[in-house]
Amino acid sequence: MSVVIDLKDRVVLVTGGARGVGAGITQAFLDAGAVVEICGRNLPADGGVSEHPSVHFTQLDVRNAEQVQDWVADVQRRRGRIDVAVNNAGGSPFGRFEKGSARYLQAITELNFLSAAHVASAVLPVMMSQPQKGSIVNITSISARRPSPGTAVYGAAKAALESLTGSLAVEWAPHIRVNAVSCGLVATEGAVDHYGDEDSYKKVAATIPRGQLAEPREIGAACVMLASDMASHVTGAVLDVDGGGEWPAFLAHTPNADELKPLELEVEGAI
Repeated sequence: MSVVIDLKDRVVLVTGGARGVGAGITQAFLDAGAVVEICGRNLPADGGVSEHPSVHFTQLDVRNAEQVQDWVADVQRRRGRIDVAVNNAGGSPFGRFEKGSARYLQAITELNFLSAAHVASAVLPVMMSQPQKGSIVNITSISARRPSPGTAVYGAAKAALESLTGSLAVEWAPHIRVNAVSCGLVATEGAVDHYGDEDSYKKVAATIPRGQLAEPREIGAACVMLASDMASHVTGAVLDVDGGGEWPAFLAHTPNADELKPLELEVEGAI
């Protein structure tokens, strides 16, 4: 028996919703029948999700609180409501912490933490003024709760966002639900190049218990569930969508580690 989530006529904001994880989130809400408002600093590529008739793209920098306020006001004016806000925009280049300039540290923090705070602040009065209230979903990362060498400020910013999620869930209850989806590694368009080549990509995927990176649509499905009435009593939660996390490093040097290889069903016809 399948469960269908119907978000017909719901208005959803997705920051950075034109590509990567954001595109998967946007598509998941479209599949559920929602109207999706997305934004980004750069114009989206041709042929992407932004060309869907139920998607409207606005060019802006989510690190700028005034631009975010103007965006939210414009959506409310055009759509008459805002039901869900997904704070997806984020990311970080790889590099040692001590080599980052003060400007770099500020930019990473603004993109991965303050942008979500700006969106939450902007949608609060809108959601509070409507009978159906609203739901906010923050996209965080496995880096928030384990060491993140090479992206230390990114991990710290995502940890702050998880803390903000819990605090706002309490402050804004019972009117607005605030949750987070913590992502592990995701198979975005540039994932293979990011990890070097196809062979390196496969080795990285092998470190995940499920044996593969998440598809963007799987992150989107989690967002849809949390935003829907199915999760009506869920707020302040952080949902891990990471394929089981990461294999403990010590297992690579344990003689009996082979016994922990993924299970294979050997019984013919087993379900």
